[in-house]
Amino acid sequence: MIDIKALEKDEDGYRERYRENLKNRGDSPESVDQLLDLNQTRKTLISEFEEARAQQKKVGQEIALKKKNKDDATSLLDEMQALSQKLKDMEKSMADADEAVKDLLLRLPNLCDPDVPVGQSEEDNKVLRTIGEAPKFSFTALEHSELGEALDIIDFERAGRVTGSRFAFLKKAGAQMERALIQFMLDVHTREHGYEEMLPPFIVNSRSLTGTGQFPKFQQDVFGLAGTDYYLVPTAEVPVTNYYYDEILDETQLPQSFVAYTPCFRSEAGSYGRDTKGLIRQHQFNKVELMKFAHPENSEEEHERLTNHAENILKKLELSYRVASLSTGDIGFGAAKCYDIEVWLPGQNAYREISSCSNFRDFQARRANIRFRSSGGKPQYVHTLNGSGLAVGRTLIAILENYQTSEGTIAIPEVLQPYMGGAKTITR
Repeated sequence: MIDIKALEKDEDGYRERYRENLKNRGDSPESVDQLLDLNQTRKTLISEFEEARAQQKKVGQEIALKKKNKDDATSLLDEMQALSQKLKDMEKSMADADEAVKDLLLRLPNLCDPDVPVGQSEEDNKVLRTIGEAPKFSFTALEHSELGEALDIIDFERAGRVTGSRFAFLKKAGAQMERALIQFMLDVHTREHGYEEMLPPFIVNSRSLTGTGQFPKFQQDVFGLAGTDYYLVPTAEVPVTNYYYDEILDETQLPQSFVAYTPCFRSEAGSYGRDTKGLIRQHQFNKVELMKFAHPENSEEEHERLTNHAENILKKLELSYRVASLSTGDIGFGAAKCYDIEVWLPGQNAYREISSCSNFRDFQARRANIRFRSSGGKPQYVHTLNGSGLAVGRTLIAILENYQTSEGTIAIPEVLQPYMGGAKTITR
C-alpha cells in the first residue's frame, strides 16, 4: 500500500511521479485525484462529526443545568435527540468514506524504482545477463510433455479425468525427481545461503491475502473454500510474509531470511488460454520460496543477494538462463523492482520464467502493519522481498528438455543423483 500522506504532502514532486508511475504501469493517473478527493471528504466528515459531538456535549450540559434549576428543558431535549440521530448518520457516512479510501488505496500499485525500464509489456524488459550456453543437439529437441509421456513419468490424460485441465500425475522417476528437487533446493538455501526453513500453512485467510497484495484486486486468481474465509495458498509468500503481521521487530533482528516449500494453487484467471499444454501453467504446482524482511537501508543489497541465491540453483543444475529487469508494463502489482530469471527450454526454443525476485519496499509491510524499531526510535515499516528459489515444476521441465538424449532418455544432473538413489538416467 502506498503512503497517502506522501501524496498529500507532495514533497519533491511525489504526486506527479506517482501519476507518471500509474501511466507507465497502464493504470489511470486519475486515481490519484480520486483518492485525494475521497480522503478530503473523509476528513471533512470527521471535522463535522467532531463539531456536532461538541455541540451535543454543550447541549447536554445545558440540559443538566435546566434540570438542576427545575426549568423547562423540552426544546433542548428535542435538540439533543436530533443531534443524536445526526451523529449516528454521520458515523455511517464516515465509515463509508473511510472504506472508500481504504478500498482504493488497496487497489493502487506500488511506485516503481527509478531504474525500472519504462515499457508497455514483457517485450520492453531489459536483459541484464545471460549465464551458460544452451545445449546443442544433433536431433530435434522434444518438449517436456512429449518426453514425460514417452517415458511414462507424466500423465495428463488421467489427471484430466480425475480433476480437469491443467493438472497432471507425476509418476515413478518424474515424481521422484520433483521430490528430489524440493529437497535439493531446501538443502542449498539452508546450508549454503543461510535461510531458516519454514513449513507454513497451505491455507490462509483473506486478511493475509490482503497483506501481500492478492486481495482485493486479484481475488479471482485464488481458490477459496466455500462457506469459509479460507483460501488455498497461491504461493508461500502469503503465509510467510504475514508471519509477522501487526508486529514490531527489533532493528537487530533484521534482516531475516526464510525459505519455505508449499504446493501452490492458482486459477490462472488471466492467462486467457496461454500454456494450456504441459506443466508450464498448472492450477497446482510446487514451489520453494525465498522470503526476506530487511532494513530499508539494505533492501537493495538484499534484493541482489536473494536473486543470486535463486540463480545458484540453476548454476548447480548446469542450466542456461538469463536475468531480466521487468519493465513498468510487466512488473507485478506490489513490486517496486523485479528481476525475472528465465531458464532456456530447448523444446520451446525459448527462455521461460522460472523465478521472479521482487523488492516490495514497504508496500506489503504497510498493508500487513509489519514494523521495526531502532534503539530509542519510532517504529518504521520493514521492507519485504521474495522470489522463487525455484518453481519446482518448471525446474523439472528444464531438466527434461535440457538433459534429453538421442535415445529418448534423460540424463540426471550430477547434483541430483544422490537424491535419486544414485541413478544417472531416466529410462522407460
